[in-house]
Amino acid sequence: MDDLIKDINEKYNALGHDPNVFLKGLLLSKPLNYWDYIQLDTLMSLQKPKTDFKDEYIFIVYHQITELLLALVSHELKQVIEATAIDQGMIAEKVGRINRYMQVMDSSFGVMFRGMNWDDYNTFRIALAPASGFQAVSFRLIELMCTDLINLVKPDLRASHTTFNATEMLKDVYWQDAGMDRKTGKKSLMLRQFEEKYLAQIVAQAETMQGKNLQCIVQNITDLTDELKHELRKMDYIFNVQWPLSHLRTAEHYLISKGQKINSTGMSDWQKYLHPNYQRRVFFPALWNADELNDWGNFEIV
Repeated sequence: MDDLIKDINEKYNALGHDPNVFLKGLLLSKPLNYWDYIQLDTLMSLQKPKTDFKDEYIFIVYHQITELLLALVSHELKQVIEATAIDQGMIAEKVGRINRYMQVMDSSFGVMFRGMNWDDYNTFRIALAPASGFQAVSFRLIELMCTDLINLVKPDLRASHTTFNATEMLKDVYWQDAGMDRKTGKKSLMLRQFEEKYLAQIVAQAETMQGKNLQCIVQNITDLTDELKHELRKMDYIFNVQWPLSHLRTAEHYLISKGQKINSTGMSDWQKYLHPNYQRRVFFPALWNADELNDWGNFEIV
């Protein structure tokens, strides 16, 4: 106990704070409990269905869980990006964690695929327009933490961007095709809403991460360990092939499985847009051979 008191005194004296004030505060504090620590009451008050269909609650909770998993991904990436020294073991550990989070996200599509009544979903979703999962900015910010912006630009438009200009490059990023007619330049309400709220933040993220993202960190490692290379390839595959395909299969179940194609709430050409071979999103192109890149979205890795 004497050593503990000594350590407390040293800690708070070093902070310029009276240790006795801390100890009195500890004495007055209530014991911590689970529900307060995780803010359970607040968490369970965040589901606000717009209709009376019971399965809309499932739809909301599912997407909230997805956002929390993306927050975990971002949490791990920040630690790698902000590290003062390159440690392949640490990076492999963090990327391995990210892969586990993403595997949970991928497998969770079963909740969407099998967990909602088809007719109810295709009724209550009408009340959600033009809202769309496309508008999840968390994923857009994570992409920019993973790779250079040029790798998110549509392949046929990359040659026109000879210098880095985040604002101009974002006009040609792959996800614009979910809400813009490139022939007319007209944008959907879904995309206009998204850009009004988040475009400035996305531009700032792109500028901050240029030269500092995970891809750049990996490129500066002269001899990747087999472990790190495996985890990075797995991450690229889960993010950019496996997860989009699971999303596509789920969309197909609800939007075309009964013989007619139904529009998404955001009015995107989802069948084309969601397929990884169309998106051509690759975080670490140097880790894949030419055949793999050419066949992107049409092969499996373990």
